[in-house]
Amino acid sequence: MIKSTYSNQDQIHHICYIGLGSNLGDRLAYLRFAIEALSKIGQVRVSRLYASPPMGPQDQPDYLNAVVELVTTLSPLDLLDQLQSIELDAGRVRKRHWGERTLDLDLLLYDQVQIQHPRLNVPHVGLMERDFVLLPLLDVLRQATICEVRLSDLPCVQNPTALAISDLPDQNAIQKAWFHDQLFKVAEK
Repeated sequence: MIKSTYSNQDQIHHICYIGLGSNLGDRLAYLRFAIEALSKIGQVRVSRLYASPPMGPQDQPDYLNAVVELVTTLSPLDLLDQLQSIELDAGRVRKRHWGERTLDLDLLLYDQVQIQHPRLNVPHVGLMERDFVLLPLLDVLRQATICEVRLSDLPCVQNPTALAISDLPDQNAIQKAWFHDQLFKVAEK
């Protein structure tokens, strides 16, 4: 599935994948804010940027989505606490299920571990049905498999509703800003 946990200078490093989404305000700024915050807790590598329609209520703006590969020493629950703190710092307010948000951060994968905890499920619930998560995940984890299922073969990946911003001609400025950022390394196509 993903690379193994490794140790360096008596610290255990975990390879994690975080889904990012925003559909309120300056969506790109919120995603960049999250990446900057994540870079303070580990090494990051970032997918291409995607646009997708909202899941759930359709009376809300479209999303911008990405996935970050994060190498960190944090435990799963400590990482979850950090993700929720970053969301709050970005002004996230939970008004309705699957509703609009300034920033949504989801822990998708944590090493090769399966976690069932009252606060956290890994792999993330619904991961296998959400093209707006799978497409950017495949940017940073090209040969990804979960439970022996090759993600690139899933129907929602074969016929996606999410589109890479680089594939949308009228979104060139957003994609250029995304790729030319010195803060983080963007996964190559």
